[in-house]
Amino acid sequence: MAADAAEVVEVRGALVRLRRATGLPVAFGGLVEAGRPQIRISELSGNATTALRSLAVVSGNGLGGKVAALARPCAVTDYSASRQISHEYDVAVATEGLRSVLAVPVVVRRRVRGVLYGALRTAQQLGDRTLAAAVEAARDVEQALVARDEARALLTAVREPAPEGAAWEQVREAHGTLRTLAQRVEDPVLRAEILQVCGRLAGATSAGPSARAVELSPREVDVLSCVAVGSTNAATADLLGLRPETVKGYLRSAMRKLGAHTRWEAVVAARRAGALP
Repeated sequence: MAADAAEVVEVRGALVRLRRATGLPVAFGGLVEAGRPQIRISELSGNATTALRSLAVVSGNGLGGKVAALARPCAVTDYSASRQISHEYDVAVATEGLRSVLAVPVVVRRRVRGVLYGALRTAQQLGDRTLAAAVEAARDVEQALVARDEARALLTAVREPAPEGAAWEQVREAHGTLRTLAQRVEDPVLRAEILQVCGRLAGATSAGPSARAVELSPREVDVLSCVAVGSTNAATADLLGLRPETVKGYLRSAMRKLGAHTRWEAVVAARRAGALP
């Protein structure tokens, strides 16, 4: 799968966070190129030269290639002298003046999608806390990529002709999942597209223009979408990144607007109003 501009932005942001969290002066990284067993270094932060820019790191070669092949973090205290790695990229690393280097994989569904690096210009051992912070930065990228992958898959699925009968429940589940994913997607264009599709799904079961008098807030719809697929308040809070008390507040507000006395009555009323599929 080719990296798009938004995925590259995720890597860029992760490198800034990596430097801030670790204090390392240099960070760089990139994603796996489609159809090739290599990672293209596309983003650099704190670099003094362009020696590493666009470098193609083949799986198994150098520190990053080793990390990509093993799918686990690695670090070397003195890159050019290390016996733990091969040395295809020594010239580029030396030109940038790097000595101690760590690398962590970005792994999505057991497949390495990229590598993030952090480095010092002096030869000294990088501690566990530094490595843990770098791993956390990679986790941020992983979560963003998972959200984008799921959003793409769901958008493709819901563009198919609307099913009937029991299969319609799958569309309702997709609607709830899409609204949850929208909260995790930082790309405003993709987020807007997801919400647009959610609106189309909800409108498919509207009872008509008169049913649209009820206006629910986006968060109220998010909460009802989760309730509609059986989520508890606690699970809904976890999915949406809210506190359970906040979820209860949104649910009470939606019930009041819809004239419902229970959470399930609210879901039914919201469907009739075209707010949910």
